[in-house]
Amino acid sequence: MNNKKVAVIMSTYNGERFVAEQLDSILNQTYSNIDIIVRDDGSKDNTVNIIKEYQEKYDNIKLYEGENLGFIKSFFELLKLAEADYYAYADQDDVWIDNKIELAVNSLNKLDNTKPNMAFGNSDYYDENMKFLSSGPKNKKFSFLSALFACVTQGMTMTVNKKTRDMIIENMPKSCFFHDWWTYLLCIGMGNVAYDNVTVVKYRRRKENATSEGQGYIRLLIWRIKNLLFKDGMRDIKQQMINFKDYYYYELSDENKKIIDLFSEEGYSIGLALKKAFYSKKIRINIIDDLMLRIIFLIGVL
Repeated sequence: MNNKKVAVIMSTYNGERFVAEQLDSILNQTYSNIDIIVRDDGSKDNTVNIIKEYQEKYDNIKLYEGENLGFIKSFFELLKLAEADYYAYADQDDVWIDNKIELAVNSLNKLDNTKPNMAFGNSDYYDENMKFLSSGPKNKKFSFLSALFACVTQGMTMTVNKKTRDMIIENMPKSCFFHDWWTYLLCIGMGNVAYDNVTVVKYRRRKENATSEGQGYIRLLIWRIKNLLFKDGMRDIKQQMINFKDYYYYELSDENKKIIDLFSEEGYSIGLALKKAFYSKKIRINIIDDLMLRIIFLIGVL
């Protein structure tokens, strides 16, 4: 059962408050054939020393210290540093359910490993002290079309195969919205995505988190409007599509080629805006999200 090697790759940065609890949850997994590969992204606190203390106790932990690249580039660097059959992204401050890796390996073992594949589950929200806040979304729906505009999964819930890892490091993206979103696009566009509708991660919500996810739909909607409409979010989503198309267009199915051709097309015209806004298939699962996106198409923001 444990013959497949799993590399858990963790990028750390000033994580001294929480990293030990996360490491404990990974070390206590029911699946035993795990290496933990940590890249510290230039911490100024005691994070590195804490990890070194764990290294003295466990021989399956490797630590690399590097300059500050930001978490996206740091995770991509980690993919280069690790060698395994499967790869699992890990944030420094969450807590994993003890069978997280076992569930992912069971799902990935059933898939064709000549394609980029991903297995993922759900997360529930906790505060800084690991007090339960709320359940995360369940019964997730996904498609290549919806993946162009939103990442239905989170990095800390996903595990991918070596084919996915190899494709990423062979064509390291010039830019992408998030490392997990790029990974998700790769798998859903050209491979397989397996979803276990169970909670596999306790997601620690802190003020430093990148989005308002887990703090209620209204706050999340406000975050999206502020960051996607009034900052560079929509431009970054569009650029991610263009970069993905540059790398992988000829490996997509004919249907997915048509989808990315339409929604990545640059420039604005009434005809193009109407084609996007009145596209026949649902783009976002939530009705309000879907409507907002279609309005964005009409006004030419995306």
